[in-house]
Amino acid sequence: MADQNQLELERAPVTSDDVHGFDGSPKTILVHIQDDETLDVRIETALSLARSFSAHVECLHVTPSQAYVAYDSLGGVFVMPDVIKAIEEGEAEIRSKIESKLANEDVNWNYNQVTGDVASQLISRAALADLLVTSRAPIRADFVGSTIGLLGDLICRSRTPVLIPGDGGRPCDPTKAALIAWDGSYEAANAVRSSIGMLKRASSVHVLQIVEEKAEFFPSTRLLEYLSQHGIHAELTIENVDAVEYADLIPEILVTRAKGVNAGYMVMGGYNHSRLGEFVFGGVTRTMLSASPVPILIVR
Repeated sequence: MADQNQLELERAPVTSDDVHGFDGSPKTILVHIQDDETLDVRIETALSLARSFSAHVECLHVTPSQAYVAYDSLGGVFVMPDVIKAIEEGEAEIRSKIESKLANEDVNWNYNQVTGDVASQLISRAALADLLVTSRAPIRADFVGSTIGLLGDLICRSRTPVLIPGDGGRPCDPTKAALIAWDGSYEAANAVRSSIGMLKRASSVHVLQIVEEKAEFFPSTRLLEYLSQHGIHAELTIENVDAVEYADLIPEILVTRAKGVNAGYMVMGGYNHSRLGEFVFGGVTRTMLSASPVPILIVR
């Protein structure tokens, strides 16, 4: 394993946020509702965040427009009444399930049902949300495309941080330790700024820097100084990795470190390269979007 170095910076006693009474914590949490095996963990994640930050939970169920149409062998397009009835019954069932659950919870919430393009609807609603909770669960590929494609659209087209619960039904616990995956990129810096309110609530904050050749680079001490200005004490660990020879090991290093500090979630920047480059050459973003036992907060 590569050499490790650790650096710590003490917590600043008073911050400007303390003076003005705003800590940057999420106050509106948008939850993508779809009937899959990870729906419950998404709801639990949103509830956990809402309780921690006194936030509002907005549930959004999007029915793709393509779900209503069918194609015949000659290329004709038509709508079947039976399909419409089945879709409406499914929408009503999932809405009743979510509303019954949330009615007994001590958080503010609302539920919206819309029809349209899934990515576009989520991005539009997320424009005035502080956090979008979605999942990597399989989606009906016959009319909305692959899950990775949808997540890529959300990350690249939205300015709202995307939170993906961990595999295995693990919701995000904002009060546990947090791990920042730091590579000195603008995307990673955006992720840190976007999550600063959550990081303040973490029991501890750990920074893992994967050192590789970069054209533009923010020194690690600047990140610690930035966090300190927000009253966050952080510990930095540096991993020296050959970006060419060992690039495929970076996701494993991140997950191992997250487990080692018992992180409730990981903060990372997404798509440092073009999405085409990520698709052709692999990439940390694509790997982490495909699977991760640790919840991920990701933003570009």
